Amino acid sequence: MTNSDTKNEVMKKKFILFIFICISIASFFISIGNGAVNISPKEIINAILFDKSTVNYQIIWNVRLPRTIVAALVGTCLALSGSILQGVMRNPLAGPNIIGVSSGAGLMTLIILILFPDFYYLAPIGAFTGALLATLFIYFLAWKEGVVPTRLILAGVAVSSLLGAGTNALMTFYPNKVAGVIGFMVGGLSATNWKHVYTIFPYATLGIILLLLIPNKLNILMLGDEVATGLGVNVEKTRFVFIIISSLLAGSAVSVVGLLGFVGLIVPHITRLFIGSDYRYLLPAAIFTGSSIVMLCDTVARLLFAPTEIPVGIIMSALGAPFFLYLLRRKGEY
Repeated sequence: MTNSDTKNEVMKKKFILFIFICISIASFFISIGNGAVNISPKEIINAILFDKSTVNYQIIWNVRLPRTIVAALVGTCLALSGSILQGVMRNPLAGPNIIGVSSGAGLMTLIILILFPDFYYLAPIGAFTGALLATLFIYFLAWKEGVVPTRLILAGVAVSSLLGAGTNALMTFYPNKVAGVIGFMVGGLSATNWKHVYTIFPYATLGIILLLLIPNKLNILMLGDEVATGLGVNVEKTRFVFIIISSLLAGSAVSVVGLLGFVGLIVPHITRLFIGSDYRYLLPAAIFTGSSIVMLCDTVARLLFAPTEIPVGIIMSALGAPFFLYLLRRKGEY
């Protein structure tokens, strides 16, 4: 490939990234502007920046803006987490909800919410701890003179089932508190407020910054363990660091929105179709793709059966399950 071809390819990817940014901004205004009261983009900007004495300002600031911000952050965290896992495991079916990372975060969060409700503010730390412990356990089970990505996936599925049993047992023993966690089990944003924004923001920001500093390491891991080792990369250490970052991102998302499935599975694939597998561009693009999809799906969840609102997790499952089946049936290697 000539220098001219390379330059054109880079410009093309930057243009696609710009399109994703525009779509994300449009999704932001669509999410804030639609509901029981429809508000135009001009009215949104006016209410937020200038006239704060209107009813529109109260609706936007107290209800829709925090919900939209959380939706964007959750979509970003899960999309990046899935992108990491698919890269380090070199498997298109990897995702935080598939291999057990989300299950570990969810179980620990439920323990806090059900058994220690007075310490709800520790939910993000608990979720990260649960995700990390689940990941370490999966890593331990998959280790045999190194970690083979396929073995890691199978261990993750087994651990996910085990953690799911723990979640079901917890809900069985405390049936009087089940009603309060149904939305958490499905994944919903109905009760989101500024408290949730402040909860997820620092963890999400830390994970995003750490990840965007080392995208080339993921590119090298994608070449295979032998090639990566030949290029001077400590494969096991690098893979472990990325899995920790993935746990942080997935745990922070689960702590505020619950077990929202399929975002980490389908968003990396959708992004990869447009921008390719170079993680220098894939990761930034996944930020905007993930945020856009969750914001738009949450808007659909609010409006589809209005005035009744359904959890966004139902919409994501309706989209994600067919896509998952497509991946299973698709020929060829990742």
